[in-house]
Amino acid sequence: MYEAYAGWIIRWRWLVLVLSIIVLVLLASGGRFLTFTNDYRVFFSKDNPYLEAFENLQDTYTKNDNVLIMLLPKSGDVFTPDVLDAVVELTDRAWQTPYSNRVDSLSNFQHTYAEEDDLVVIDLVEDPLSLDPKGLAYIREVAMNEPLLLNRLVSPEGHATGVNITVQLPGIDQVTEVPRVVDYIRPLIEDMEKKYPQIEFYVTGVVMMNNAFPEASQNDMKKLVPLAFLAIIVGLMVFVGSVSGTVATVIVILMSILMAMGTAGWLGIKLTPPSASAPTMILTLAVADCVHFLTTFVHGVRDGRTRNEAIVESLRVNFHPIFLTSLTTVIGFLSLNFSDAPPFRDLGNITAIGVSIAFVLSVSFLPALMAVLPVRIKPHKEIFQLSMQHMADFVIRNHTRLLIVIGLVSLLITAMIPRNELNDVFVEYFDESIEFRTHTDIIADNLTGLYFIDYSVPSGESGGVSNPDFLKSVEAFSNWMRQQPEVLHVNSITDIFKRLNRNMHADDDAWYRLPDERDLAAQYLLLYEMSLPYGLDLNNQIDLDKFATRVSVTMKTVSSNEVLALERRAQQWFTEHAPDLAVKGASPTIMFANIGKRNIESMLVGTSVALLLISLLLVFALRSLKLGIISLIPNLLPAGVAFGLWGLFVGEVGLALSVVTAMSLGIVVDDTVHFLSKYVRARREKGLGAEDAVRYAFSTVGVALWVTTMVLVAGFLVLSQSAFELNSGMGLLTAIVIVIALFLDFFLLPPILIKTEEKKI
Repeated sequence: MYEAYAGWIIRWRWLVLVLSIIVLVLLASGGRFLTFTNDYRVFFSKDNPYLEAFENLQDTYTKNDNVLIMLLPKSGDVFTPDVLDAVVELTDRAWQTPYSNRVDSLSNFQHTYAEEDDLVVIDLVEDPLSLDPKGLAYIREVAMNEPLLLNRLVSPEGHATGVNITVQLPGIDQVTEVPRVVDYIRPLIEDMEKKYPQIEFYVTGVVMMNNAFPEASQNDMKKLVPLAFLAIIVGLMVFVGSVSGTVATVIVILMSILMAMGTAGWLGIKLTPPSASAPTMILTLAVADCVHFLTTFVHGVRDGRTRNEAIVESLRVNFHPIFLTSLTTVIGFLSLNFSDAPPFRDLGNITAIGVSIAFVLSVSFLPALMAVLPVRIKPHKEIFQLSMQHMADFVIRNHTRLLIVIGLVSLLITAMIPRNELNDVFVEYFDESIEFRTHTDIIADNLTGLYFIDYSVPSGESGGVSNPDFLKSVEAFSNWMRQQPEVLHVNSITDIFKRLNRNMHADDDAWYRLPDERDLAAQYLLLYEMSLPYGLDLNNQIDLDKFATRVSVTMKTVSSNEVLALERRAQQWFTEHAPDLAVKGASPTIMFANIGKRNIESMLVGTSVALLLISLLLVFALRSLKLGIISLIPNLLPAGVAFGLWGLFVGEVGLALSVVTAMSLGIVVDDTVHFLSKYVRARREKGLGAEDAVRYAFSTVGVALWVTTMVLVAGFLVLSQSAFELNSGMGLLTAIVIVIALFLDFFLLPPILIKTEEKKI
């Protein structure tokens, strides 16, 4: 059957080439619909309970998507006329930021004080250049004693201050909305740096984080794909030794990538950093099919076959294993659809499409192209083939010792898996080559953090936020939060009530406490709200019905485990002190802290499904239940050993690594399938014993497995250079899994076969 198919390909080679190009144009044209999403929410499925909780909170209060600009004077003192002048100017210009609806800074902080029976509400800094030392000292004293400012908009040392811009993105066109904000902020900062060279400016915030996602993706695609191509071209030239074969492989890879990404465009898939790594993965995986075809083809030409005869023989020998390995790889990547993070689903689907296309091209377009390209094969280098023969002899001679030693060592290392701790630091998803990461780290060290948790604390009744008993509970919770080691700042309405109570008692510090009467508290609140300028109301802290208030907790840059530990302690506090007010925290910080665990749980199901399907497929394809069961050992053990090594040397597993087992399962099966297919051919067609069949498998497919593994490792090591940690961690661990898989296929699988295969099958 395969011979007839190969003959048809050779006969109609030009038709195959033309049809392939037509399909390429049709599918690749969908690439014009590809866009990069710049919303961190894309990492969470719509039914994610933590996303739902956060969106409910966002619907209740003013949204807190923001841009935070820190001013770091070289003098080390914020409270000087020139620095305060810069704060005033930056605050005024920040209001022009697209979609901005609130700007908070030291300058426009609504300072209150009493003037006889009146409450005066003014900007803390109005005309900084006219301030004398006494005026500057007064501003410093107010700022340093104001809980709403300290560790939020001014540092305790007074050496840094910030301007926080709250934006309300329409959500109509996410592709353009975030860039519009960033395109305004960056020139603004450049202009301020020129005007105030004595001040350093740094920018962070949710909007800047959103913008960092597509920037990281685009940078990776520009840098990593060419690097991976270069590594693969060099590898093919060295190991295959055919210029035309290398050129044909590169064409197949390019077509696979273009057609897969174009199909993604037609399907409306939006690119994210994980899914944007699909071209690198397709590039890497597509090579394997081509290498197996070309290795047999080149070997046939060197043995004296004509070009057409070599094509027919290569398709006859490789069609079935290439189909099988492609199918198992597709199953592995499709299992990512079980992921709780949609970007990994997109990565799995795009890569599965690319691998499927690469298979079709490798058994149609590639042989047709090799039938028309000039074929010049470099003289055969015996070193590779001889090394496989020596390896086969070594394995056969020492199969018992290898089985015992490698088996025990593998199990011992696998036992180290529990040393891995599920943990993540989502700011560190970006490496230090990304401006957002470096600026965020500097701001966290000098002023405040990006991490926050919001609690919408219910009073139980309309207007209940003025209830003194309710306010006392909120104050107690806020004070408890301020004592936690992870917390930098707590924004609570109780601080405003205490300040107003003091103001209305002639600014007597003895009255800096919550009002004792509900009516009095309500009057204070009404008086204060009526005095606030446009854009600085209390909608960011109190809902419209005054039923609940938001307590915002700003944290240091901490790990997901520390975030979850703080949230558990907060729930325990509610249980012990205010069970009627108990409410769970909601924020992107909480969402990212939980996603790793949720994704691992969902991927356990995905991996199990993939394993079951692949195992059944191998049993059916090899027509042997025993070989199907044996194949599970070199297919499952590599991931176990890799995670064991990771536990020994790293010890942390996050969102990125939660998909590696399922994803790599389909890849490592390839080596096992090719080795077993040659082994079975030797046993069934040639009647060889187990040892000779192992020797035959090494001699016929050993070099190809070595080449494909090196290519795969090179591709995933290139991915490990990504500026986005989800990609780099995934690439590094997958490369480790692939190396271990080849080692086990060469040094553990053959001894198992020799020990278990005494009779012909």
